[in-house]
Amino acid sequence: RWVLSLECKGSRNVMSALRRAVEVDFKDKDKHKSQGLYLLTTGIPDQETHTISAYVAEACGGLDFQLHVCLLSVTEATGSSGVIPARYATPRETASAFKEIVQAASGRFHWFGEAGIFESDDITSIISEMEKAKNYSQKCAFLVESLKQRS
Repeated sequence: RWVLSLECKGSRNVMSALRRAVEVDFKDKDKHKSQGLYLLTTGIPDQETHTISAYVAEACGGLDFQLHVCLLSVTEATGSSGVIPARYATPRETASAFKEIVQAASGRFHWFGEAGIFESDDITSIISEMEKAKNYSQKCAFLVESLKQRS
């Protein structure tokens, strides 16, 4: 229920948010077996991708701690105030930047918008497992058929 009372606000200062989460909110992170952090965003961070990637790689190193990103693409390039953000990137460039950051943090990337899901590491894994199962099933069917022909 507390989620319903939250209001959307913030900035694109991803480094500040990550530092707060990792260095303050997860100060006892070494006492826990596994922790994850979800970053919900609609655009490119104010900071350079390589800077954030280096930080999360160091922060997550040696711990079972992952950063996952959910990128929501909106149709307008401007915010509700009608002002273009300080650092602008196309949706594809934004997705590439966050994919790089997520890889440095051993996390997962999800990108969706009004039209549906554009990309999701979880869905990609599920599809891969389904393809493996389909291939295995076909091999089993072929083996059974060849055994029937021998008898």
